[in-house]
Amino acid sequence: MGNRESFGSKFGVIAAAAGSAIGLGNIYRFPCEAGANGGGAFFIVYIVIVLLLGLPLMVSEFVIGRRSKRNAVGAFKTLAPGSKSWPIIGYMGVIGAFLILAFYSTVAGWTLDSVFKAVTNYYQGKDLATIEEGFTASIDNTWRSIIWEAAFIFLTAFIIIRGIEKGIEKYSKILMPILFVILVILCVKSLTLPGAKEGLTFFFKPDFSKITGRVLVNALGQAFFSLSLGMGALITYGSYIAKKDNLASTALMVSLCDTLIATLAGIIIFPAAFSFGIQPEAGASLAFNTLPMLFNQMAGGYFFCLIFFILLAIAALTSSISLLEVVVSYLTEELKITRSKATTLAALGSFALCVIAGMSLQTGSSLKVFNLTFFDALDKFTATILMTIGGLFTVIFLGWKMRKSDFEDEFTNGGNVNMRLRKIFYFIIKFIAPLAITVILITQWIK
Repeated sequence: MGNRESFGSKFGVIAAAAGSAIGLGNIYRFPCEAGANGGGAFFIVYIVIVLLLGLPLMVSEFVIGRRSKRNAVGAFKTLAPGSKSWPIIGYMGVIGAFLILAFYSTVAGWTLDSVFKAVTNYYQGKDLATIEEGFTASIDNTWRSIIWEAAFIFLTAFIIIRGIEKGIEKYSKILMPILFVILVILCVKSLTLPGAKEGLTFFFKPDFSKITGRVLVNALGQAFFSLSLGMGALITYGSYIAKKDNLASTALMVSLCDTLIATLAGIIIFPAAFSFGIQPEAGASLAFNTLPMLFNQMAGGYFFCLIFFILLAIAALTSSISLLEVVVSYLTEELKITRSKATTLAALGSFALCVIAGMSLQTGSSLKVFNLTFFDALDKFTATILMTIGGLFTVIFLGWKMRKSDFEDEFTNGGNVNMRLRKIFYFIIKFIAPLAITVILITQWIK
């Protein structure tokens, strides 16, 4: 393992891990989930889950990855030698990442299609109904969807083949700060729209009567999805983190950045939704139809529309490369396949599922699983089963199976940092996190 690649700088670590977390999960999925689950109540529950569960679990995955210097499956084989059961957690992560990449690439294809529409000035002068009709027509156009999905997966594979420092880290360090700046500018504009106050009230004022077991589970699933937890990505990225880097501060920075971007997305989306009369639970319409309407109201709207959708595609890309890297690192290390062949194999497999997921969203499609579209079935299965259960057993592994001395050595960088903080994190990881995740999973069946 001596020639194994690693990140070249602390900023590169944060940018790559934040890039994995910050993407469509924040700008597209978070507003959709918040809109469908009560707005402010969901937002409060989400923040609590990120702080109490997401942050400790992120540290756990970083620790497991860096301690083992292996992929998601190999990490558990290394830290629990001879065990046949613990590596199952890693397999769940690899399978989860593969399935998520499939439906994620479907949505990412919409972002590329939106870039094309922005370039051709498609949105200019169109009302909301026309934009919504155009969005539906794009989804229903099979070949159009396939072309954009293929283009996105090709871009993802291109970066992965280039490796860690020259691929993942290099692109993440450049692209993520630019996305943040554009989001802030759009926030300012959205707040000046008529009806912005109602949108902010919906987003920030909680109605705790709306909190149900389903809302708790959805918030947990969104936190796991947004932070890239339980899918092997952070174990894989953790294996590339240098020994000198502080894992706790890295996890805190990534969690804060992720939550900030989700909050900014809500500040952009909900005032605009209320201003233009779009229901907050409108789903994809919030990001792909509301925002073009916002751009139409802006000076220089063409420029901002184009730049935003380019950067939305970029944000999707920084997340997708972490998903593909999970599968590729498993194939290269466990099955001894070359990086280029592993990338090609994983990308083609994901593309095949992506096409099916995209077609299942077409008007009148019969591609359903248990009365859900194939797209929604992949989303639900990964977010509420693979990721949450994988995350649950990850903290159980670190708290009850992995040697405490190994955790302390990684968490404190050999005893140099965070000596007091380690006790708090270890207590949460060992006792609080497993109990809380289990309770949340149970509540969905009793409320």
